[in-house]
Amino acid sequence: MSYLMLDVESTVLSDAEREQLSHPMIGGLILFSRNYANRSQLIQLVQSIRAVRADILIAVDQEGGRVQRFRDDFTILPAMGDILPAAQGDLALARSWATELGFLMAIELLAVDIDLSFAPVLDLNGVSQVIGKRSFSSNRVEVEQLASAFIKGMEQAGMASVGKHFPGHGSVEADSHIAKPVDLRSKEQIFANDMQPFKQLIAKESLQGIMPAHVVYPNVDANPAGFSQYWLQEVLRKELGFNGVIFSDDLGMKGAAVAGGYCERAQAAIDAGCNMILVCNDSAGATAVLNGVNWPKVELQVTANLLKPDFAVVVNALQNSERWEKAKEIAAQILES
Repeated sequence: MSYLMLDVESTVLSDAEREQLSHPMIGGLILFSRNYANRSQLIQLVQSIRAVRADILIAVDQEGGRVQRFRDDFTILPAMGDILPAAQGDLALARSWATELGFLMAIELLAVDIDLSFAPVLDLNGVSQVIGKRSFSSNRVEVEQLASAFIKGMEQAGMASVGKHFPGHGSVEADSHIAKPVDLRSKEQIFANDMQPFKQLIAKESLQGIMPAHVVYPNVDANPAGFSQYWLQEVLRKELGFNGVIFSDDLGMKGAAVAGGYCERAQAAIDAGCNMILVCNDSAGATAVLNGVNWPKVELQVTANLLKPDFAVVVNALQNSERWEKAKEIAAQILES
């Protein structure tokens, strides 16, 4: 079961985008800062998308810190790596703050009918240029505990969680958006450290989605994780028992170029076991993938059911304005520390 997740150019849908969104193999749409002018405009954009495809998954990267696509009219969220230092190392306090921030992030998106934020980041804060304070910590136990707390808040708002970037992007310096990162560590090192937050959260059945890294781990497999049947089928599905949705990372990233052109990248990701293929910032590339890939014929509802918000939970959470306001205070306190 595989579908395409693409993006749109601006703050309103074009006629061509409306027509393309009706294609049955499009399962998701990801929004970026360029799609956002203000909250009312975003609501109108989402409504226009739903008018074409009520079943489509609408997602965004709203992690906090430097990766927060919607800012004006939304609460500015701290980077996840700032939570524990702001709590002066008090892990219990940091966990409680992480829960409230997870709730806040999720409820502000759900209030405008966006289904999903690609969060939390489960990478360890090591040497990676692109991860850094997007990670909760450099310590795998702290990452697992704080991410678990953040997910709890997301769940209490009604939002599913997508952990990234499996099996860990934090220990390679290169940025997979612009380079091909290679992690030369042994399988034993990766499994004992970077992969542990994923393993623990999967064991708790806390993750509905996972996004693999565009990183090559040559001492484990020759292919980047997102194109690797070994990583996705043998390790993620069989060994760890993950039964949720696997998203490819953006196939337009430099780290994906090892697999060839867009159609070759998409087919490789599908063959490896990805359920939702992301092609961003290249409408021609998305169209080529849509028309040039052998898409498995499975009902989108099978994928969407795992990731769509829990409507009853969302309704109750939207009414909890006191919790919303307290969470905003926590965010402001961390940002000021």
